[in-house]
Amino acid sequence: MHMKLLVRMILLGTFAGGVCSQTQNMAAAQGQTAGTPDSSGPADTKGKGAVAQVSQTASKLDEIVDRMIKREHDAIAAFDLYRPIVETYIQIVRPDKLMGTVPKSDFYFLGQADFRRRLKVHSLIERTRKVSLVWSFEPAGFLQMIFIDRGEFDRAHYKFSYSGREFLGEVRCYVFDVTPAPKVRGARFVGRIWVEDQDFNVVRINGRYSPAIHFSLKNFENEYYLHFDSWRTNVKSGMWLPSYVYSQELERPTHFGNPSYKSSTHLWGYKLKQGSREEELNRLLVESANPIKDEATQHDRSPLEAQREWRHEAENNVLDLLERSGLLAPQGQVDKALNTIVNNLEVTNNLDGQIDLRCRVLLTSSLEMFSIGGTIVLSRGLIDVVPDEATLGAMLAHEIADAMSPKPYLDQYGFSDLLRLSATEVLRRLSFQENKTESAENSQKALELLKKSPYASNLGNAGLFLRQLHSQSKNLKHLISPQIGNQVFLASQLLQSAPALELGNKGQIAALPMGSRLKLDPWSAGVSLMKSKPMALLSARDKMPFEVTPLVPYLTRYVEVSAAQVDSKTAMAFNQLF
Repeated sequence: MHMKLLVRMILLGTFAGGVCSQTQNMAAAQGQTAGTPDSSGPADTKGKGAVAQVSQTASKLDEIVDRMIKREHDAIAAFDLYRPIVETYIQIVRPDKLMGTVPKSDFYFLGQADFRRRLKVHSLIERTRKVSLVWSFEPAGFLQMIFIDRGEFDRAHYKFSYSGREFLGEVRCYVFDVTPAPKVRGARFVGRIWVEDQDFNVVRINGRYSPAIHFSLKNFENEYYLHFDSWRTNVKSGMWLPSYVYSQELERPTHFGNPSYKSSTHLWGYKLKQGSREEELNRLLVESANPIKDEATQHDRSPLEAQREWRHEAENNVLDLLERSGLLAPQGQVDKALNTIVNNLEVTNNLDGQIDLRCRVLLTSSLEMFSIGGTIVLSRGLIDVVPDEATLGAMLAHEIADAMSPKPYLDQYGFSDLLRLSATEVLRRLSFQENKTESAENSQKALELLKKSPYASNLGNAGLFLRQLHSQSKNLKHLISPQIGNQVFLASQLLQSAPALELGNKGQIAALPMGSRLKLDPWSAGVSLMKSKPMALLSARDKMPFEVTPLVPYLTRYVEVSAAQVDSKTAMAFNQLF
């Protein structure tokens, strides 16, 4: 009988919570321990002093470990309250002489995490797992990578070796190497953890479970434990929540056929359960005793005006549902940066004032875009990989053309009861896809808009992006498959205007790696622009178009931000985007 092999990530663990005081300076204690004894005192006095210092250092280390373990266990109970969105994108890779490794195939998970009892992921899409004849990826396996050991993380099961101190961004951390205690049975975590030095929360986990292969009697198949690098973000005072996991296995595939792969997992929307509208009830509104009435606006609506108002109501109903479900980012600085590009296209084509357009960001990594009413929606994944402003302008021009053609079938969403959907129903019940005829017509209209725009002289860049996308489309089927909107349309005229694709030319950047521009706020599901410095490419292997790469977050401690500070950041958003 042929046995099926299951690639699962059974990485049970914990997440930090509770309140602890800051420890004393470990570096100073270690310096005292390692220092040369004072030669002026008697030998026995110096010996006793050294022993006392060593004992004091060991006591401080024990205190740190005990507090860290307690924070993890306290958080396990609290974590059951949250049901964030969890997204995992996997690329199966193969060796390539020119590019190092390139994607061979891909897969995508999107669901809602459930931490009660056994870990589960309630899928938001139809596809739930990647399967071959001998192996499969499980969505819950990637979710388990946010933990060290969810059930038995304590001194009885683990040994902790202090490795020093290190800054992760602005956060100073104690670093511990973690290994299973002797004679402990079962798969246990082996690796390194970083513990911030104020409240002793674990903020990074790097390693895997050992042994690497374990036969599961319950499932009657092999379970593979894979390497991962897991990060947590300080979203509130004293609260660090899992936000990102990178995993890879790039060794030569075995004769059983388990794959070489790279994957990224994002978690966001922890706050969603509270409901964004409830916060408005806590705001104090002061109304004037004699409110001013603008009688000039008091008139009956013409049929066309009434129709447009109805469509606008349907548009807002859909946007509210997508935002409540954790699929659409709240309005922010990235929207305003996109609006600037749309405004450039409107003004140069004399469209300003004819249609009220605005932009929003879909939080998925798949490359997609759509419009509903006057709202243009681009996915986070698409914004991440476009190489320049002209290419992004070409994507937005296509959706401007789409937005100018009303879609009567969407007017039904003016009835709000049709949108009383759970998060797991939204992507299965809603669709904003164009048909092929509409896509071709919108592409032609977009080209006319672009020829009159500030981006007319750089349309070759947009065509080059489409060439790169077309060349990898067979290997990245899930990346280019939209969840709710439209694929990036391969406009023939833009493709023809593009230069030849030169993979070995490090000076030709047709597309960026995934995660190049935007970062996610795991608490609010908001997006902001990354503040990364440009780096010179050393070879063509540094280009990595559309590829999954590790993310190294710049950790900071939570600080309340005022509305004025947000506005000042927004003013610089467009310049930071490119």
